[in-house]
Amino acid sequence: MDLKQLEYFVRVAELGSFTRAAIALDVAQPALSRQIRLLEVELRQNLLARNGRGATPTEAGKLLLEHGRGILHQVAVAREELGVARGALAGRVSIGLPPSLSRLITVPLTQAFRAKLPQAQLTLTEGFSLVMIDSLRMGNLDMALLYNPERSPDMEQTLLHEEELVLISPRAEVPESKGSKARTAVALRDAAALPLILPSRPNAFRLLLEAEAMRLGSALRIAMEVDGLNAILSLVREGFGHAVLPAYTLANIDHGGALVVRRLQAPRPTSQLTLVRSSRRPSTETQKVARALLQDVVLRAIAPYTT
Repeated sequence: MDLKQLEYFVRVAELGSFTRAAIALDVAQPALSRQIRLLEVELRQNLLARNGRGATPTEAGKLLLEHGRGILHQVAVAREELGVARGALAGRVSIGLPPSLSRLITVPLTQAFRAKLPQAQLTLTEGFSLVMIDSLRMGNLDMALLYNPERSPDMEQTLLHEEELVLISPRAEVPESKGSKARTAVALRDAAALPLILPSRPNAFRLLLEAEAMRLGSALRIAMEVDGLNAILSLVREGFGHAVLPAYTLANIDHGGALVVRRLQAPRPTSQLTLVRSSRRPSTETQKVARALLQDVVLRAIAPYTT
């Protein structure tokens, strides 16, 4: 077994297709197929089940895929550390971002990364917590920003910020008090009775809100379940209901003042924004620098929304 064969196998298994893997690796498909067949002959096992729709790992293939990812990761770490010895911080850093933060920090993070790590490659992936946890375990992500992640011995967690969730409403439905100023706070029990547009379970904000309402002996009045941040805010803007999210999510949509943000109280639901990485894989120097950059960029970006 050599590293080229292992890399070829991992790419085919991940993409589920010899054709797509050949394109991604920039190699001829016959050569790719030949190398993987040689690997199977050496290991005396079929690693991929080939069919008209592509290729999927066999049980033996799944085992090799797990080990192969780790081996290739360690090779990448070794190459990068040798680069550090030459005085260059290089290599690839893959970061997972939640949809609520993606638009707000993508540009400043990329700018900071290029300024500090000009010889490194940045990969940004937007996704939900459960998907990103799996990607961290498989080695597809080096780090990710998650809300309220469960504690796990194979995950290293750094709390970045504890943030209040707020009620986001269409301006037309917000009662005004004297001086024509909108109310600034709403009791959580009252918010739970409003028609809410929320993501489906197991979204972290949804689970947190349900738990807080349950403690009050209340149930959420869910008008719609929508798994898309921009879609939720657009529906709220058009008057279909209310949302409960961090205030900085409004950076994801141009609402022209059509949305009103009000604090929740009695109690105030608070979410934890956490930076997570796998504790089973050593961090490279490039990843450590990138982690510090990410923390700085996130805290600067959300600061105007937390005062």
